[in-house]
Amino acid sequence: MSDTSEKQIKDENHQIIKPQVYATEPRDEEVGVVNGALHQDLKGRHMQMIAIGGAIGAGLFIGSGSALYKGGPASLVIGYLIVGVMLLFTMQALAELAVLYPVNGAFYTYVVRFVDPSWGFAMGWDYAIAWLTVLPFELIAAGITIQFWRSDLNVAIWVTVFLVILCLIQVFGVRGYGEVEFILSMIKIAACTGFIILGIVINCGGVGNQGYLGAKYWYDPGAFQNGFNGFAGVFVVAAFAFGGTELVGLAAAESVNPRKAIPQASKQVFFRIAFFYIINLFILGLILPATDERLKNASGANSSYSPFVLAIQDAGIVALPSIFNAVITISVISVANSCTFGSTRTMQAMAERGMAPKFLAYVDKSGRPIWCVVVQLAFGLLGYLGCASNGLDVFTWLLSLSGLSYFFVWGSCCLAHIRFRMAWKAQGRSLEEIPYRHPLGIWGSAIALFLNFVCLIATFYNALYPSPDSTPDVALFFQAYLALPIVIALYLGWKLWTRDWTMWVKLTDIDLNVGARPLNLEETDDEYVKEKKTWANLPIRLIRALF
Repeated sequence: MSDTSEKQIKDENHQIIKPQVYATEPRDEEVGVVNGALHQDLKGRHMQMIAIGGAIGAGLFIGSGSALYKGGPASLVIGYLIVGVMLLFTMQALAELAVLYPVNGAFYTYVVRFVDPSWGFAMGWDYAIAWLTVLPFELIAAGITIQFWRSDLNVAIWVTVFLVILCLIQVFGVRGYGEVEFILSMIKIAACTGFIILGIVINCGGVGNQGYLGAKYWYDPGAFQNGFNGFAGVFVVAAFAFGGTELVGLAAAESVNPRKAIPQASKQVFFRIAFFYIINLFILGLILPATDERLKNASGANSSYSPFVLAIQDAGIVALPSIFNAVITISVISVANSCTFGSTRTMQAMAERGMAPKFLAYVDKSGRPIWCVVVQLAFGLLGYLGCASNGLDVFTWLLSLSGLSYFFVWGSCCLAHIRFRMAWKAQGRSLEEIPYRHPLGIWGSAIALFLNFVCLIATFYNALYPSPDSTPDVALFFQAYLALPIVIALYLGWKLWTRDWTMWVKLTDIDLNVGARPLNLEETDDEYVKEKKTWANLPIRLIRALF
């Protein structure tokens, strides 16, 4: 922030933080003094758990079943790996920007500043709408998972219970969000680790009467199903499964020490992708055939048809399916908790910049964007639609708003990073001033941006032709691709409103100073001294980049 406190501040490890780096005034880096400020209560452990397990939910535990059925085990692993690599590079780009500019709104703010205000407006509202509509779905999903044990109880009961729980979490502000995510993420991580061990035992014939499986299901029925159509169908499911990882960047403005916490958390994405997704899904494809008809129902919140639960049931283990279903319930609640954070912080940042109703900018003395929270929880009431006879049809269309949102947001993050680096160079600034730099620089963001386009093209093809013998269907296409016309409408709408028809912010006009916390090149502390790059220290630098 522009005015700094002369007091020294300590992080959770009792290390001195530079007084010029952190400030306590209720100011916003972009718009100046505001009514109240978000509290910086998220510690390093919160940030790391948000990065590792914050978004692990129904997309992995349930949605992976439909992806396995559509594309086969090889398509499942390759599709998630492509999206995972894309997201790994994206998070590194976001980390670089978030450490240098730990501002409210994060990637929305970066797009407005470095790309184009109209595109930033479209991305901000697209992202906020995605989380607003995902919340009621997650509430219903949590209720449906309970039906695994008590099918006689109405889902509306559990929608009410979980909505009340979310309301209670909001009382404690961002610290409540961080602590809940810390605990729930540890449970999800333990479950993923346990399934990997159990999957290996099942595959080797140590449990059940299936005997040794090995790579049997990769040969019969085969590694790929439904040709390119099946492969393309994996990407939307994968995007939904990975959605929420970018919350680490959004949380930068509420982190105690973003210069330290953001890079550490972003590097943890490597573990999450490699361990909790790729290895789990690879083992899943070894112990469950892709042609299993039960996987047709593995979508939405149908936890009874979770491929993880089905694999455990097939192994003849009695109590474990119930335990894993409990993990799925916890995961869904965790994602619902993330919904309230993702949408509220984005809407509050947009309101500060005049791109949302002004009342949404209000932050109370406890650091909560209270009216944004009210709006988000009000959307949670839509969860009761799931109890209606045709309520789930409504949700199909609501969720179609969020289906492609993550691709647009991730691609925009990469584009903002590329434009930032171009402006940094054009204005004669040194890379040594940047506290944390993307290991692959601008090329990492370019690769991720390209992979985003590939995923969008594959998703477009799958929306037209879900299976090899299908014909285009208008309703099915827009259920998969509705986010595109929404984004275009938002973009053009802001262009018309502002009458600004420029495509980009000129590189020379980009303000690189407001809100920036660059390194002082005369800094002598060991924490800030940049290591000289040599071939001899290349291995250790690669290890540090990943871990």
